[in-house]
Amino acid sequence: MNRSSCNITIHGSFPVFQLCVYIPALIFGILLNVLALWVFCCKLSKWTEARVYMINLAVADCLLLFILPLKIFVQFQHLKADGGCLVLESGYFISRFMSISIITIVAADRYLAIKHPLKARALRSPRKAAFVSGFLWIVIICEIIVIKILEDRGQDGLCFEKSTDTPSMVTLGVVIVEFFIPLVILSYCSIQVITELWRKKKENCDKEKSLRKAVRIVSVNMILFILCFLPLHLGHLLRFILDSIRASCSAIQDVNNFIHFISVLANTNCCLDAFCYYFVSKEFKEASSKPAKSKSEATEEAEIQLGTAL
Repeated sequence: MNRSSCNITIHGSFPVFQLCVYIPALIFGILLNVLALWVFCCKLSKWTEARVYMINLAVADCLLLFILPLKIFVQFQHLKADGGCLVLESGYFISRFMSISIITIVAADRYLAIKHPLKARALRSPRKAAFVSGFLWIVIICEIIVIKILEDRGQDGLCFEKSTDTPSMVTLGVVIVEFFIPLVILSYCSIQVITELWRKKKENCDKEKSLRKAVRIVSVNMILFILCFLPLHLGHLLRFILDSIRASCSAIQDVNNFIHFISVLANTNCCLDAFCYYFVSKEFKEASSKPAKSKSEATEEAEIQLGTAL
């Protein structure tokens, strides 16, 4: 089959499906993220690493929420991939990759605090968390700019759509670097933290309830990350494979439809992040209202809070 004969399009029901999911997601997402920014910027008195990371995560989510209505519009209108579209696409992917990166950094930060508390004292601080966050923004923005320069969309390419069946090495590289590597890091760190918290639970029966809660929250966050992002990136990987082996146009179209529909699930992560905001603000509000503790008690409590936050 001649590869150029494939003309990949969006499924006819997808724009309506987007509206049905994104309207409530936008309403709740805007409310929850604005509330989160207000709490983290104005209501908490103590700056912590978690607070810095959560502010950046909320900003990334707000960027996505700003772009989603425009994404719905351009896909309804089947607009071409012109300069304005490339700006929208860039903001869209910056938001997604920044969210994935921040969630991964939080998992690594938590792992460092729980598994290596002595090293964590030297390596962790709100200032360093701000530096890491700023560095991630710069790297991801530059990466997206390079990707958009390297992409070959063609004159008839549609916005937010890969219309041809030419395999994209750029897409493959992005999927590996921006998702599968973070997935490995997050999974390893989360499993190590869960294992350590279970060990502490056996040794500290009086803190069993707090530690069990910490294990549950870390586990849920890892599962949510996998459920939201893994199917989408497996879809991109499968699309690359089908393009590379010259699969039938119908097979490529089916995978393309899957990618579009499952991307809606991935984008609802901006609402699910609100659960992270809730636990962080709750833990640190409680911590700020308690009397001062000894150094050893404070270290022990910090470990538990890092397990329960995020």
